[in-house]
Amino acid sequence: MLRMSFPPAAGRLTVLSICMTLLAATAAGPAGAKPAAPGAPGDIHTWAPADKHGFGTSRQLAGNAYFTLRAASLSEVYFPDLSTPSFRGLQFAVTDGNTFLDRETVDDDPRHIEPVAPGVTARVDPVAGTLKFRQVTRTARWRLTKTWITDPQRATVLGRIRFESLTRRPLRLYVLTDPTPGNDGNDDRGTSGGGRLNALDDVAASVVSSTPELGESSSGYRGTASDPWRDLAADYRLGNYDATEPGNVVQAARAGVNGLGSQTMTLAIGFGRSVSEAEAAATGSLAGGFAAAEAGFDAGWAGYRASLKEPPASVAAAAQLRRLYEQSLLVLAASEDKRHRGASIASPSMPWIWGTLTLEPERRFSGPYHLVWPRDFYHVATAQKAAGDDAATDRLVDYLWKVQKPDGSFWQNTRVDGTPKWMTEQLDQTSLPIVLAWWLGRTGPGDWSHIERAADYIVDNGPETDQERWENQNGWSPNTIATEIAALICAADVARANGEPGKASDYEALADSWAASVEAWTATTNGPYSSEPYYLRVTKDAQPNDGTRYNLGDNFPRPVDEREIVDNSFLQLVLFGIKPWNDQTVLNSLEVGDRTSAYPLAVNTPSGTAWHRFSFDGYGEQSDGRDWDLFFDNPQGQTRGRLWPLLAGERGEYELIAGGNARPRLRTIANTANDGLMLPEQVWDDKPPPGETSGKGTRSATPLAWTHAQFVRLAWSIDAGKPIERPSIVACRYTRTGC
Repeated sequence: MLRMSFPPAAGRLTVLSICMTLLAATAAGPAGAKPAAPGAPGDIHTWAPADKHGFGTSRQLAGNAYFTLRAASLSEVYFPDLSTPSFRGLQFAVTDGNTFLDRETVDDDPRHIEPVAPGVTARVDPVAGTLKFRQVTRTARWRLTKTWITDPQRATVLGRIRFESLTRRPLRLYVLTDPTPGNDGNDDRGTSGGGRLNALDDVAASVVSSTPELGESSSGYRGTASDPWRDLAADYRLGNYDATEPGNVVQAARAGVNGLGSQTMTLAIGFGRSVSEAEAAATGSLAGGFAAAEAGFDAGWAGYRASLKEPPASVAAAAQLRRLYEQSLLVLAASEDKRHRGASIASPSMPWIWGTLTLEPERRFSGPYHLVWPRDFYHVATAQKAAGDDAATDRLVDYLWKVQKPDGSFWQNTRVDGTPKWMTEQLDQTSLPIVLAWWLGRTGPGDWSHIERAADYIVDNGPETDQERWENQNGWSPNTIATEIAALICAADVARANGEPGKASDYEALADSWAASVEAWTATTNGPYSSEPYYLRVTKDAQPNDGTRYNLGDNFPRPVDEREIVDNSFLQLVLFGIKPWNDQTVLNSLEVGDRTSAYPLAVNTPSGTAWHRFSFDGYGEQSDGRDWDLFFDNPQGQTRGRLWPLLAGERGEYELIAGGNARPRLRTIANTANDGLMLPEQVWDDKPPPGETSGKGTRSATPLAWTHAQFVRLAWSIDAGKPIERPSIVACRYTRTGC
């Protein structure tokens, strides 16, 4: 405790004045502290759009940071794991100090897009065989070339930045940053000085520094007068603030290059649990140098590539396909968390309202897709196994067993640490881990204990599911039932291997009963599209002819007769070997879905033929191109789900079973890749909004691991002449193939 003594004559007023002076000094902070930025807390934080053009991290586990890129700038960085975005993005601004101010992107567009500023050309070049990316932006006045990696030994993102003045006059380059430590952009504080931009909240921190050292700097609140971008725009000068109150902090600093004599800088974004940890990461990375970090980064990915099989013949001879194949495997490997091994996320992104946080107004943290789904897991693991990454597939199965619920089922999704996020029951996600374990040969006593619990849960709770694979309808789903049948047959085989013949027989009997009933439960014979039976997306009561109506969700304006809603998920009955490819109901259902329904699923695009998920799907951007929003209020029409490239891969697998040629489907998926070789969740259909291109990625989740995995697996399946992951024991039992 501070003890003070005063002479008797000082009196009450003197004591009070001294105390006030001490309090003022305490509030002002240490010597050299800057004025407090006005405007706290600033605009509500949002995340960057989800259509990433790059996703990178080191192969080494110590390099525990993961960056994403859009067309012209760095976007989210994840730390300390892939469920935690801790940095929204970094951009550059250029000025001569008197007459103009350019910014790489404009991120306040009403459609939540970040287009390159007028007159700026941009590209993202993936460096072959690694997750290093080069971004180039250029105007008539300047050019920026940025190479992005992560430090293999530290939680640091490193950028080698080359800034060139094309006017033969020195220019000022400013670094604009948007830190969001700990997955919350509304409770941050920011300070700067000593060549560093520091940001922190109560759980994490980031530090931005560089060589040569950053100069004048400021921290403020987004959308207010202290926002450094607005500050620069007002008079081409940067303010001098610290953001001492919690809020949506944005920061800026002048770079130590002018585009003429000094052109190259190394930028470091270090992360840690505290500012001191983050500073140590950034300082250590700069001291080691970009070249040394780059060499380690490249060597890590070179070693990984060398551990895999040679690419299959279906992609080996075509440069475009081979590059995408290799990039896809790197994306899948990078999607596995480094702290929680085996936890592979769906996508390092948060599309639409999952990024703008309008779904739950009080929610401050980002939403999907940087979560773990057992369904996506299945596709990733089968692709990695085909490519030769056996260790990864074992880790993924181990993770599934770790997060399995005591009753044998699995959560809809979890964070990478296993904490459940969405908790709805989806029985295909309880079935697929069984099929995967069987396919991988994970059938020993330890695995059997998990398989048995999952199979018993299916017995007690199937075949109806609370949600099918598109996650917004309950009922009897051909897709879910197909996975359940396959799971029970695979579980029966494992049961016998573990001395449980009685249980095996029970599983098989139930699977046989469901296989015999699935058409009666889910295929209508009196629907509006055909006089012959065809499969429905779901039936609500296993009565496909009774005209039950249900609400589609995703802003579709009216309940719909279930006989009007079709999708191609019934193909899983063929892909898992339960129905032959030429089953008449299967053939009729394909015809209905592709051409006859009121909402044809198949669409021809410049990239090739691709498919909608289901009739009247509303999970996509609005008709005028604005973001998908559950609280739709656009009078021009409903939100519109677009085409899913991965469904072209499923069709290709079916065509292989039918003896057809799946190479066009492989090329369709490849043609949807963007300039960074990232594959999207969705591409624009035949009704793209103005300025968009049919067959190219929307602002949906990109990269989507499932799409990359489907591409890899289809490539191997083409070489094999059949779907490589098809469980032979199921196909042998029901279609007498693969025996």
